[in-house]
Amino acid sequence: MGSRQVLNSMKNSKLIVLSQSVKKEMFEKIESDAKKEKIPLVNFQGTSVALGRLCGLQFRISTISFTSIDDANIKSILKDTEAEKTND
Repeated sequence: MGSRQVLNSMKNSKLIVLSQSVKKEMFEKIESDAKKEKIPLVNFQGTSVALGRLCGLQFRISTISFTSIDDANIKSILKDTEAEKTND
């Protein structure tokens, strides 16, 4: 959890979620590194506070990487994300 931690654990990540609270420079760095490593990104349409609550935590989470998620769950999340984009 957190932008720096996500950058440090990039090689072990299977999926990265970024909130709208991530600063542009950090977003671009994470996005670039994720593309190099072929890690899917999800742009969470909420703040770091909302992402923290969604994760069941009492603090802000600007970014989170998943290291132990199976491919079926990744595909499901990405499919749901794409469906939300087309509905907007």
